[in-house]
Amino acid sequence: MPKKSDHPQSEVHVDVEGRTMRLTNLEKVLYPSTGTTKGEVLDYYVRVAPVLLPHLAGRPVTRIRWPHGVGDMSFFEKNAPAGTPSWVRTAEVPTTGSRGPSRHGDTLVFPIIDQLPTLVWAVNLAALELHVHQWTVDDDGDPVGADRIVIDLDPGEPAGLHECCQVALLVRDALAERGYDALPVTSGSKGLHLYAPLTEPLASSETSEIAREIAEELAAAHPQQLTATMTKARRRGKVFLDWSQNAGSKTTVAPYSLRGTTRPQVATPIDWDEVAAGAEDPLGLDQFSPAQVLARVEEYGDLFS
Repeated sequence: MPKKSDHPQSEVHVDVEGRTMRLTNLEKVLYPSTGTTKGEVLDYYVRVAPVLLPHLAGRPVTRIRWPHGVGDMSFFEKNAPAGTPSWVRTAEVPTTGSRGPSRHGDTLVFPIIDQLPTLVWAVNLAALELHVHQWTVDDDGDPVGADRIVIDLDPGEPAGLHECCQVALLVRDALAERGYDALPVTSGSKGLHLYAPLTEPLASSETSEIAREIAEELAAAHPQQLTATMTKARRRGKVFLDWSQNAGSKTTVAPYSLRGTTRPQVATPIDWDEVAAGAEDPLGLDQFSPAQVLARVEEYGDLFS
């Protein structure tokens, strides 16, 4: 944690890169099953910030906040809330549709979490999950095209992470056939996310079409293992390839973000050897805790870089 001044533990003033910030309710339990407090959540985010912030930079951030901890009410927040400090960078962007940002209609004022003080500010508001678009904004806040393709592998019970790993190998090969290198990330919830970086920005409509083609192609070739159909009745026992998160209006949880799961779990970059191990052995891969993620970053660095 940043340097604290001498205040009661439930409320402290800290210096974060030259900004004095008031942190509150540090003893509040946000994950009742493990007793994980808000102070511990803040500590995780501060420690993981060197690898997290580069993947938030330039991306409007939608936060999911749990003011009273997981298991209680949560809410999505896109706009910067009232009382946002003047030093928090924001970007006013148009509301988005399936074809990406448009200069028509209403606008949203998103925070851009590209500095440690902004991250601490957001987490102090009990923002456990940080979700981002696949497109970015430039230094003037103007939307730029998508710089990556994402495919979300979501298992339908009784399928789980083991089945996701098996399907991930198929998706990786399908992306490679089109000239894209995929990076795997555990979702921190039940499944996996596969990202394919782009050398040049594309419109969200184009990346959506690429992801849709891959999902439908694989679903036709492997109908017993996976589906590209969102209908839940068709997903039981299969892995759903959600290509829709490439739409301009959609977001995906950022790598290294916590999730609002019963136990604290993190969307964690992994390597393909780990995916292969998970595909071979149902116990070969699991979702990661904050402590495990910090240890992995210390050992491996940023596998998503």
